[in-house]
Order: sequence, then structure tokens, then C-alpha cells
Amino acid sequence: MIAVVDYGRGNLGSVEKALSRVGTPALVTQDPRAVDEAEAVVLPGDGAFHDAMANLDALGLLPALRRALDGTRPFLGICLGYQLLFSASEEFGEGRGLDVISGLVRRFPSGRKIPHMGWNGVTHDGTLRLFEGVPSGAHFYFVHSYYPELTAADVRRAECEYGVRFAAAIERGRIHATQFHPEKSQRWGLRLLENFAALVKANG
Repeated sequence: MIAVVDYGRGNLGSVEKALSRVGTPALVTQDPRAVDEAEAVVLPGDGAFHDAMANLDALGLLPALRRALDGTRPFLGICLGYQLLFSASEEFGEGRGLDVISGLVRRFPSGRKIPHMGWNGVTHDGTLRLFEGVPSGAHFYFVHSYYPELTAADVRRAECEYGVRFAAAIERGRIHATQFHPEKSQRWGLRLLENFAALVKANG
């Protein structure tokens, strides 16, 4: 069973349905015990960085989430759930994140329409396991006003260009995360989720 962490942010039903489509049962939960007992954990989300961290704390989910990020189980962060992995965000004044991946979440510079919303190509070098069978340049669906600026050197990345070039997806060990929404990205998004499901099965 995959635990989809519910902290009051994001369309969790679409993530659960997309995982079901690729043959992987998922449980949407706010229960830290369910997160601890799951074979893998998905942290989706939309909205404000600081509110999300406050909600995770208020629900008592932060300790279980940190255990889920200890590298022993597959983990997938999506959109805001990706940004929360970083050290800090400058959204509405700098605030601390989970600090699993070194880097700062920054607002897109002026000059392009914000939020970055819609389809955009993602390039990769073929080493990220989530992208197995996905061609470099395949399009995925984005909705975000902030992007991660990595300082970590031990992270594989796929990249996107929108005024700046940024890491649209990362992999470090069993931790995977995407700035785009695979559950809204049709063919290639479903392939990415199939690849994540295969990693969960292989880890069992």
C-alpha cells in the first residue's frame, strides 16, 4: 500500500485515481501510523509553502514524514510536496522546509507570466529511474509560481526552461520528486507513475 499524505493541500483524489490506473492501491491518510506502515509514501500538494509546513506540524505528520524520507522506502513528492523537501522557501518571507534536499525555493523572476501554468518540455539524461521509457523533451503539466534552486550536488535531475532553467524533477536514492503534476500529464505522467509503482514493488 502507498500512503498519500493528506495535509489539506491539493487534489489528492486525482493522485489516488492515477495510482489506481497503474495498478497500485493507495490510501489517502492523515494518520502518522499509516504513513509509517506504508510500503511507499507520496506527498502531493498545491498552495502556500508555510501553510503546508504548519499543517503538517499541526496534524503530527512531520515525524512520520521524516521517517519516510530516511531512504529505506520509495518516496514521491509532487508540486508543493516537492518544494517542501528543500531547506527553505522565500515565499512570503523565508521559512524552513523539511531540509532533505539542500536548496532554496525561489519565485520566478519578472518577465514571464506567473504562475507557470500549462505544458512544458522536460529534458533528462536517461539516468532518472522515474523517466525510464520517457523521451527527453516529453511534455508535462505544471502549475507553480516558485521553483527550486538546488545547491545539493548528489541529486540527479531533469530540467525545464521557463525564464530560468530549473530542476523539474529530482532523484536521490529512493527519494523522487517532480515539480509538475504526473497525475495530470496524461501518457507520460502515467508512465512516470508506473515507473514509481515498479520501484515500490521492487523494494518490497
